[in-house]
Amino acid sequence: MRVTDNATVLKQYLDSLQLRKLSPHTISSYGRDLDELVALANATAVPLQAVSHTNVRKFAAQLHARGLNARSISRKLSAWRGFFDWLSEQITLPSNPVDGVKAPKKSKPLPKALAADDAVRLVSQPNPVKDAEAPAQLCNRAMFELLYSSGLRISELVGLDERYRHEANYSSLGWIDFDSAEVTVTGKGNKMRSVPVGAPAMQALKQWLTARTGMIARIAGADHNALFLSERGTRMTPRVAQLRLKAHGQALGLATDVHPHMLRHSFASHVLQGSGDLRAVQEMLGHASITATQVYTSLDFQRLAQVYDAAHPRAKKVEPR
Repeated sequence: MRVTDNATVLKQYLDSLQLRKLSPHTISSYGRDLDELVALANATAVPLQAVSHTNVRKFAAQLHARGLNARSISRKLSAWRGFFDWLSEQITLPSNPVDGVKAPKKSKPLPKALAADDAVRLVSQPNPVKDAEAPAQLCNRAMFELLYSSGLRISELVGLDERYRHEANYSSLGWIDFDSAEVTVTGKGNKMRSVPVGAPAMQALKQWLTARTGMIARIAGADHNALFLSERGTRMTPRVAQLRLKAHGQALGLATDVHPHMLRHSFASHVLQGSGDLRAVQEMLGHASITATQVYTSLDFQRLAQVYDAAHPRAKKVEPR
């Protein structure tokens, strides 16, 4: 093969992809990613056959500096690697210059937490279009209050029993201690922990227990162990609890699409904002490592930064002239 200019080499490669009967969409995507490679190579006056490992590392860094996300950079590197594999079959190359070059680590999105006022409104206000005293609504309020009060995972919530039971073939994985106002759950890794339950959640739980007693009395075969029951008397499932919370948020007109884990994030963020005690939050969440809990310090800083930007006179951005 006779190498001329970068654009010609690129066209020859794309023509070879057509012979492999790849879809037009795939070839078009490869073309865009390789156009980026050609532009970067041209900017440094390097022919494609002379691109080195160092060049590729610099190219990837330039893409990152432009704000391209890690996933897009990784895709481009993959396309470039395929191109140089093909080029090495046409001419002699010392090695594939893309081998060993990795995209920057993908940034983990911060967990979404509600503002404190929105969280309180979500768990405390009854559904405006439902009977607040209906058993299902009392169950909902108890579940939502407990999720926010104690930062439980949804699986931990629905796994709760009305009280601790230990029998020949059954042992409770979680339960409420009404005397000490604590909930005990079995979390990840079968690790058991106890978390305080706030007064509003305890009140909602007691109201639900009265309705629950009536449900068990009238529904044959109702689950006598489960704390939270469906309208059929079976143990509440994570999916049903999730749908109920979403519908409740929509009925209240919240702009955010709420889900159970958002209340766990809100619990952690708000306790950390109020106390600054990262270790205590780690224990209450049941995190094995403090690293998993430290993400909430970022949430707290993000909130402070927003307050600063909105309130500090020297934080105002200067309008361009």
